Amino acid sequence: MSDDSSSDWLGDADAPRPDPTASARGPGKPALPKRFYAAAGLADAEGGLRLTLDGRPAHTPARNPLALPTRGLAEAVAAEWEAQVGVIDPATMPLTRLSNTAIDGVAPRRDAVIEDLSAYAGTDLLAYRAGDPERLVAAQGVAWDPVLDWARAAFGARFILGEGVMHVAQPEDTIAALRRAIAETDGPFRLAALHTLTTLTGSLVLALAVLHGHLTPAEAWAAAHVDETYQASVWGLDAEAAARHALRMGEFEAAARLAALAG
Repeated sequence: MSDDSSSDWLGDADAPRPDPTASARGPGKPALPKRFYAAAGLADAEGGLRLTLDGRPAHTPARNPLALPTRGLAEAVAAEWEAQVGVIDPATMPLTRLSNTAIDGVAPRRDAVIEDLSAYAGTDLLAYRAGDPERLVAAQGVAWDPVLDWARAAFGARFILGEGVMHVAQPEDTIAALRRAIAETDGPFRLAALHTLTTLTGSLVLALAVLHGHLTPAEAWAAAHVDETYQASVWGLDAEAAARHALRMGEFEAAARLAALAG
């Protein structure tokens, strides 16, 4: 196969792998590859469905089969590929990017991902409360206390609350209970989604609440940003911060959608 952009997606096993640091060394962002296929489709594969481009099986960046576990997720990923016009822009393909992460990054190192997520059990956002002003304290309580009650009922996780940013050691039983909840997450796709939901909010509890359908993505995102909402109500909204917030919210929503479709 010729050395062009199609080999990255269609899996020329003998082609040299791209240098992941090349774009960082270059003067700017790399040019987006041109759309080289007429149609994206699906084919039966072991354990699910595989993305095809003009009938040829597609691969992840690490040259693993780009296979999805459910028809719903597979159709959503294929739709992202169909929606590309002129060039392939990964920024507009969140489900594809998260699926690649699940296949290339989570599946081969599941235990390490579980350990990484387990660290959030001891530093969960919802355990760290403001001491003042009263309106923020109240807003945190309204948004966070019911979710902590749910975590205690669902997993046996009881949190000790602290004020400010000083570390609060959580009970070993709580950390163990949440680790079990992480380990019980089915498959690399839902585990990848859980990881993204957690890292974007700083709260494993909120992420688990979305994963288990206790909170909608919008409810969890709002709960994770009680402090920012309060600050914006006092000082006004910063345009650049709002733009970053919107991008992160889009990633959060995509992770929640991945979890739902992969389930």
